[in-house]
Amino acid sequence: MNEYKSLEQKRRFYDSKEWKQIREEAKKRDNYECQPCKRRGLVRIDTNEYSESAKRKKIQLVVHHIEDLEDHPTLALEIDNLETVCVDCHNKEHGREFERKVNKWEMDEKW
Repeated sequence: MNEYKSLEQKRRFYDSKEWKQIREEAKKRDNYECQPCKRRGLVRIDTNEYSESAKRKKIQLVVHHIEDLEDHPTLALEIDNLETVCVDCHNKEHGREFERKVNKWEMDEKW
């Protein structure tokens, strides 16, 4: 049985061909939409925005293990244990909430 306790073990797993394949299957199954947002009547989808500074596509959606990878390694590649979530929902799920800066112009009329 595989263990995913150390950062190196997790990195190796998340870089694996098997993970990348099942992750894409989960996104496709979930119609490339954040499922927690969808349950609340919101729509959060993937975009094709590109980050010049990171030299890669901006990540909008991730695939989340419902039962934690570290505690349930046998479910690591089980599609029923995966859910497509937006980065905001994923951070909340893992207790990484960040306060969003208020944009004083956000509600202004758009030109």
